[in-house]
Amino acid sequence: MKTPAQKRKDKKKSHIPFRLNLLFFLVFLMFASLILRLGYLQIIRADDYQAEVERTERTTITGSVPRGEIFDANLRTLVGNEARYSITYTRGRNVPAGQMAEVAYDLAGIIDMPSVPFYAVDSGSDVSRRDLQDYFIAQNQEEIRSRLDDDDLNLDGTDAYQAMIDTVSDEELEGLPERDLVAAAIFRRMNAAFALSTINVKNEDVTQEEIARVSENLDSLPGVGTGTDWVREYPEGGMLGSLVGRVSSEERGVPSEFVRTYLARGYSRNDRVGISQLEEQYESVLRGTKSRLETETNSRGDIINQIEQYSGQKGHNLILTIDIDFQEQVEQIALDSLEERQGLSDSIYIVAMNPQNGDILAMTGKRVNSAGEVVDNALGNINNAFEVGSSIKGATVLAASMDGVLDNSNNTIFDTPLRIRESQDIRSLFNFDGNNSVTMNEIDALERSSNVYMAKLAMRMGGVWDHEQGSSLNIDEVQLTNRQRYYFYQFGLGVLTGIDLPGESAGLQPRPSGPADSLFQSFGQYDTYTNIQLAQYISTIANGGTRIAPRLVSEVRGTDPDTGRVGALKTEIKPQILNHLDVDPDMLANVQEGFYRVNNGTQGTARSFFADAPYTSAGKTGTAEARYYDEDVGRTTADVTNLTYVGYAPFDNPEIAVSVIVPYLPRSSSERNNRENMNAARRVFDAYFNEGEFEDTETIQQVDTIEELEEIIEEEEE
Repeated sequence: MKTPAQKRKDKKKSHIPFRLNLLFFLVFLMFASLILRLGYLQIIRADDYQAEVERTERTTITGSVPRGEIFDANLRTLVGNEARYSITYTRGRNVPAGQMAEVAYDLAGIIDMPSVPFYAVDSGSDVSRRDLQDYFIAQNQEEIRSRLDDDDLNLDGTDAYQAMIDTVSDEELEGLPERDLVAAAIFRRMNAAFALSTINVKNEDVTQEEIARVSENLDSLPGVGTGTDWVREYPEGGMLGSLVGRVSSEERGVPSEFVRTYLARGYSRNDRVGISQLEEQYESVLRGTKSRLETETNSRGDIINQIEQYSGQKGHNLILTIDIDFQEQVEQIALDSLEERQGLSDSIYIVAMNPQNGDILAMTGKRVNSAGEVVDNALGNINNAFEVGSSIKGATVLAASMDGVLDNSNNTIFDTPLRIRESQDIRSLFNFDGNNSVTMNEIDALERSSNVYMAKLAMRMGGVWDHEQGSSLNIDEVQLTNRQRYYFYQFGLGVLTGIDLPGESAGLQPRPSGPADSLFQSFGQYDTYTNIQLAQYISTIANGGTRIAPRLVSEVRGTDPDTGRVGALKTEIKPQILNHLDVDPDMLANVQEGFYRVNNGTQGTARSFFADAPYTSAGKTGTAEARYYDEDVGRTTADVTNLTYVGYAPFDNPEIAVSVIVPYLPRSSSERNNRENMNAARRVFDAYFNEGEFEDTETIQQVDTIEELEEIIEEEEE
């Protein structure tokens, strides 16, 4: 029998093994659970997790296609496309900078790339300091992070990256070998690509050998490919350059202020788009339809396969209303005129337009820059506005008629200097001293260019039919000026003409400060107008009272897939009628007769230039006193004269209307001998009709269809 002491001893001995057993049992359960879990993952869910590791995604990537081309009226190329070999890079999803830097380094051993670093030249480097810093950081991320202190490591976003840049010294950058410089230039291009977008790494001077080497190494260059890129070429040099406009580069891509709009239309951020003039205005036509590639990426975002779903379609072509040969002649006329310039006169603007349908036949502007070089400024026709003088008097006469203050019963007015207490005297040049009191009607007033006649018509519109010389003029100048403008707008003066170019100016329309301002408005000495407005105004009178929007593009056509030439008609740009003048036909005929006499009458102001022409023309001259604004000093510095001319021919059935502005001539007696406005206009008419010095100019045969025109071109080429 055990004693109590033995029982206590036995109990103590059995207590310790029980705890160990419990511990072992718990450990066993944990290991059993782990084994079961591993078995579940490896056996039951193995396929699922393997699929997740090998998971791929399919995404559609769009590719660029050639832009549509721009042709003149006779299908000669103004803006074409030049095909070039291209080495491309398509960035996958979540591709880290370090991986791109490795690809760039590998590619640098295969291709040549302009890579002059910032420290080697004062300007014009291919690789900037920031380019090298970005590449250096991408290649040495662990090293760069080791240079950061705790505060820098806690930064994020732009601040964190700036801290990394600050650790890279110029000495390290200058120590990079040549291959790294090339890699940095390549990396800059790659890094500019957005996820699942394709950019050109190199598209200039790519050799066939480079294409071959890249093609042989595509498996080791993820995202890199080869292809064909298209860049704009200009067979006619700078002709119409400012009207045609420009296309953005890949680096710039779509304009930042319109990113959302472009992205909503299916563009990528780095797409090249029209950013000015016709390239911008007709972007939706010229852009074409992008190619589509189905791209397969793995779970790391690497592109592992691409399949072309749609090869894309080139953009449609624009057919302009301008003939290159005629345009070239008009440009030379402008250059010749600038050789005769006087004083501050530094430019000339010429528009030739078909008054029947609004076709721009030629448009040029030439300006002498601060270096004394003549540069193209054709856009000055739509966005530079000037006081134009008497050229707009036809609109003044018809405005008075439409307002009900002028008809055949009250059209006789005495021309004598008009004296108003609050204003300088208003005089007509032919009766400047006022020695004679000349009686005239609206036809005479246009022929001899009477300022007084026009001012008295304006007074009638303001409610004043009789005025005592030297007294004040009781007229609401704001109401009268706005009334004049209302009628002028119907001719295109002071409003947008509707030309198919962006950025058109309506001119300056200040608030009048006294009654005399409204009178000066009547003969072109107050509001300012553009040359395209003058062209629309004279065309409206020439065609019998219909205001038509000027147009540079007449047709949109496709590309023939077999020949590559201009293809089928896609869209015909029909003339856009803006309004019809509600005017007495007899009064309109009188204005036309007045314009006829300007060129052909015994007292016409342009008779000496046009009376002997083999064609019959009509027109109106203009001389405006103005002030020259010097942009360098920021103020007006001189009194100047603007000379203008508007006209059309043939008189009975107008085919061409011409407007000319020669601004900033000296306001002195010498400018009376300068008539470059009329001289230039006469030469433009002669060039159009192949007369005078242009008599032997060859012209293309008149045809009715594009097909006939193509046949003629083919015959000439043969």
